[in-house]
Amino acid sequence: MTAIHYLSLTEIAAKIRARELSPSEVAEHHLQRAKILNPQLNAFVHLDEVGARAQAHAAGSAIQRGEPVGPLHGVALTMKSCVDVAGWPCAAGSLLRKDNVPSSDAVLVQRLRSAGAIFLGSTNTPEFLMAYETGNRPSGKTSNPWNTNYSSGGSSGGEAAAIAAGCSAGGVGSDGGGSIRVPAHFCGICGLKPTPGRIPSNGHFPAGNSAFGWLGVVGPMARTIGDLKLLFDVLRGPDPGDALTSPVQVSDALSAAPKDLRIGILEGDALGRVTPETQLAVRQAAQLLAYQGFMLEPFRLANLERVLDLWWFFFGTVISELFAGTISGREELLSPIFRDYLEAARVSSPAPPMNMTHFVAMCAARDSERARILEAMRDVPVLLSPVCSAPAFRHGEGNYKAGTGYRDSMRHSQWLNLAGFPGVTVPIGKSPEGLPIGVQLIGRPYEDELVLSVAEKLESARGPWSAPPL
Repeated sequence: MTAIHYLSLTEIAAKIRARELSPSEVAEHHLQRAKILNPQLNAFVHLDEVGARAQAHAAGSAIQRGEPVGPLHGVALTMKSCVDVAGWPCAAGSLLRKDNVPSSDAVLVQRLRSAGAIFLGSTNTPEFLMAYETGNRPSGKTSNPWNTNYSSGGSSGGEAAAIAAGCSAGGVGSDGGGSIRVPAHFCGICGLKPTPGRIPSNGHFPAGNSAFGWLGVVGPMARTIGDLKLLFDVLRGPDPGDALTSPVQVSDALSAAPKDLRIGILEGDALGRVTPETQLAVRQAAQLLAYQGFMLEPFRLANLERVLDLWWFFFGTVISELFAGTISGREELLSPIFRDYLEAARVSSPAPPMNMTHFVAMCAARDSERARILEAMRDVPVLLSPVCSAPAFRHGEGNYKAGTGYRDSMRHSQWLNLAGFPGVTVPIGKSPEGLPIGVQLIGRPYEDELVLSVAEKLESARGPWSAPPL
């Protein structure tokens, strides 16, 4: 019999509705597990025991009164600590924001609460989210539940570790270059980077509903694709406060992938080499999808080197400039991880300094490359690829160094953020060291449901989710 902490959130919600579990049992179980495991993992930066118990009691009382309940009624969730939750610290991993306590919930938090979710606490991030390893000066580093000598990834590393360890049934991360998908891959869970505009991002720091809203998004993280679908269904939809959200009408045809769907196995010299076990996981996923009746074929995207350079221009050169006012005069408070990002951005910045003509030209180039990729995927709507070049690395081994760092190892994920495409991580294999390896399914904009449908077929063919040896 599966313990409460490793039931899917869909199963937990069903058991609560059937009165086989109470919201208080669910909340208390997760709180106790978080208290036991957090000293090893350091996944949480804030655990709201009093608030969670009060929410659970209210949820239980609603059931006793026979009131209508939402799809997440009584389910225990966590939130990445860069998303506003009223009364919780929202430091985004920085001493510069250590006193920031929002007075209201982000829209996505409101939607989850309205669906009945109970919030346990918030999870760790790298400073200002700008790294693929979770660690910072206020809270320290987050460890991988599969082996605490290894990183949980970043920037949603605390969220991925908490969910993989059974401290939470699911939650929300954010992704500007793989920050949902990479931690999900490192920790052996699922994560969706949605199409920009599908989920409101107001209440997220750094601001996502800005001129660069297409680069970074918020999205669900959980242990199963079915749970991602449920969370996405609650979270998606436009919001008047976020001008970048899109009132998209999704065709019912996208909710179930046809068996003759063409799926491309992504290739491209610019993506670089991957470890043998990573390549094996992609081959296994391709074989499983073929067994499901899908048509698998090699798919080569040209000019990805240019796409990746454009991604770094916006993520590195431009966004680092946007931080300048925030950090000016307080540089001594910054973490080494964030300093590494700033130095990499400085080294790669154009000389002479960027001007408006150059910026507009890069925006036009981004749109041109996006259109070219869309044309290439006209008849192949889903791609299969690695998430990144290798499984989780050891603590301290991640960096932005040229030739060996994140701009080389994370290429499979980064280009999606430049193009604004959805992508989902599905756990498939293990490395010789016993670390999880996920693969990535990629879709065209606003076809998130199709990607999730294919991912669910892959997950079903793979078999049950496996838990870390905690």
